[in-house]
Amino acid sequence: MLLSNLDWVILGLFFLIVLVIGWITSRKAGKSASEFFLAGRSMPWWLLGISMVATTFSADTPNLVTGFVREGGVSKNWAWWAFLITGMITVFIYAKLWRRSAVDTDLGFYELRYGGKPASFLRGFRALYLGIFFNSLIMGTVTLAAIKIGTIMFNLPEVTTVLIVSVVVVIYSALGGIRGVIWTDFFQFGIAMVGAFYAAYVAVNQPGIGSLSALIAHPALEGKLSIFPDVSNPSILITMFIIPIAFQWWAVWYPGSEPGGGGYIAQRMLAAKDEKNAIGATLLFNFAHYALRPWPWIIVALASIVLYPDLESIRAEFPGISDKYLGHDIAYPVMLTKLGAGWLGMVVASLIAAVMSTLSTHLNWGASYMVHDFYNRFVRKGASERELVIVGQVSTVLLMVISALLALFLLENASQAFEILLLSGAGSGAIYLLRWFWWRINAWTEIIAMISATIVAFILVLAVPGESLANELLDGSSMKLLLAVAFTTVVWIVTTFLTRPESMEVLKQFYLKVTPGGPGWKMVTEELEKEGMDLSAEQSEWDLPQSLLSVLLGSIGIYSALFSIGSFVYGNILTGILLAVVVAASVFLLFRTWSKLQIR
Repeated sequence: MLLSNLDWVILGLFFLIVLVIGWITSRKAGKSASEFFLAGRSMPWWLLGISMVATTFSADTPNLVTGFVREGGVSKNWAWWAFLITGMITVFIYAKLWRRSAVDTDLGFYELRYGGKPASFLRGFRALYLGIFFNSLIMGTVTLAAIKIGTIMFNLPEVTTVLIVSVVVVIYSALGGIRGVIWTDFFQFGIAMVGAFYAAYVAVNQPGIGSLSALIAHPALEGKLSIFPDVSNPSILITMFIIPIAFQWWAVWYPGSEPGGGGYIAQRMLAAKDEKNAIGATLLFNFAHYALRPWPWIIVALASIVLYPDLESIRAEFPGISDKYLGHDIAYPVMLTKLGAGWLGMVVASLIAAVMSTLSTHLNWGASYMVHDFYNRFVRKGASERELVIVGQVSTVLLMVISALLALFLLENASQAFEILLLSGAGSGAIYLLRWFWWRINAWTEIIAMISATIVAFILVLAVPGESLANELLDGSSMKLLLAVAFTTVVWIVTTFLTRPESMEVLKQFYLKVTPGGPGWKMVTEELEKEGMDLSAEQSEWDLPQSLLSVLLGSIGIYSALFSIGSFVYGNILTGILLAVVVAASVFLLFRTWSKLQIR
């Protein structure tokens, strides 16, 4: 494709603004590690919320959604829609606890909640395991999406695409730290949303489609449009809906949707001004992530089925595509080739923005692990603030290099990485929910769960073919998930009761700082009261029942918003209006309940 002069001007302005933001924010970012990684804990809710949703809006996300829709219909998106429950629990139960902990990273939690060498090992090992392996795998999928877009739309060599993406994002991430990342996310999210909506508009107006109503009525989409799986088909119902809703949201640790919060979501909560801003940020994130963004991508995916019903039709029009990259997820960048001059620069800028917003967050997040949880903790205790910033900048560059190599030589599609990440955290999710509210969870619980989940994931992904596990009700991927969850859950529960609990001193210090409350800390509070401490105020603040009601109302409201928008897209106006009323009622009740929560 050829870019017009106007397209090049738009792209030039985009890159200039991004670099200017990085330069402006660099003046504060270089002052200290706290400024570089947490922006001095001074960020407002609206800016943090947009930053969270911009991070999850990557170029590989519409590719993934497109692959889901083409392979299993719209209802296959329950594989990630189910994580809304996790998100709402984070909003109303865990966001305030994270902000109250005042740790530098979510891994710093380990030496606050646990004690001794096991806690130190857990913190250091996960700094490398998550900061390098997991983080690089995620960034590798994002870079892979950029490669596919560059190859299809502009016939760019793979290495050229990687260099263009990497150099700019590394410059502003290393200069501006998290403050630069957050402000750049805000700018990039607006561009990315405009690009996504315009791409959907162009898709439905293609010859052979003509309009949105014509697309929805097209016979090629038969069986693809339903938001919920077909209840008459037990296999699809269980695989696409029951398992995600019943198990996946609480049992699986997945980056960006961690039970109880974690990773870059926790980093944003820790950077908030206070608990109220931490809650507001995560609530905005969940609304935009699950209700606002999916439908433009789904519309493009549905249009791609009409224009390119199979992979051979894509190959026929784009014969230069390597077999390595030919999959259903590639249909999204294929559809973007339909854009005309003028708007093309904006949409290309939106794709670049989607890539860069995700990469920059993961680079800063991974570097924060390298600095706080490995270098400053185990290599050079007491390192100067300037030294820590330099280590963070070097780590940023190294992480980008590793991710680029993964994208160029290992990964093939977004679904592949999604399955690996999903299984690697299967069975450990419940620990991240319970460790705040049950004193008996200890460091060995998490260590053994991590080892168990990783071993099981590699065995199931690399050594056990999915076809050998499939039966009449479940496909191979679902069986792998259930097996991983069951085995790891049993292992960590047994480990918890066979190993010693954390010392009472560590437990008391954690309780007094975070004050999670509830019957799961009764043994600890009794010890504190024996020492003459009055905990009546802290115990009266336990608002878990109101928090759970808020979770329910928030989930109903956001799911209703998702389905309401879908109803309007499908032309079901009355259903859309009724669901919009449900949204309004849920929001009204939610804010009344929210006002009763104990927020500092």
